[in-house]
Amino acid sequence: MPTDSGSDQIGSDQIFQLQEQVRQLKEAVVSHAVVDQAIGMVVVLGRVTPDEGWIVLKEVSQHTNIKLRNVAEMILIWGRTGVMPPGIRAALEDSLDRHGPVQIPGEPPER
Repeated sequence: MPTDSGSDQIGSDQIFQLQEQVRQLKEAVVSHAVVDQAIGMVVVLGRVTPDEGWIVLKEVSQHTNIKLRNVAEMILIWGRTGVMPPGIRAALEDSLDRHGPVQIPGEPPER
């Protein structure tokens, strides 16, 4: 019985497209987790809200011209190793200076 090679090609194309979509979705899930973890570190270490942590991360990405996920990965590496590229550190400090608290919570006000 002859097969229709045209329909076989369409089926193969659909399978390829679906596999590509699955790959992209998996990558997005991992990327989202990395960014969320980095925001958590910024929140804790910078004493900012989660929304401010997101803004800080975006600003660092924009000011260093490095993709957000890569900035997030560098922040996570910094949390594990204590090592951070100087440009990222400077941008992070600048952004936290703009968005962070004026004083440490629980300390008496400055006079």
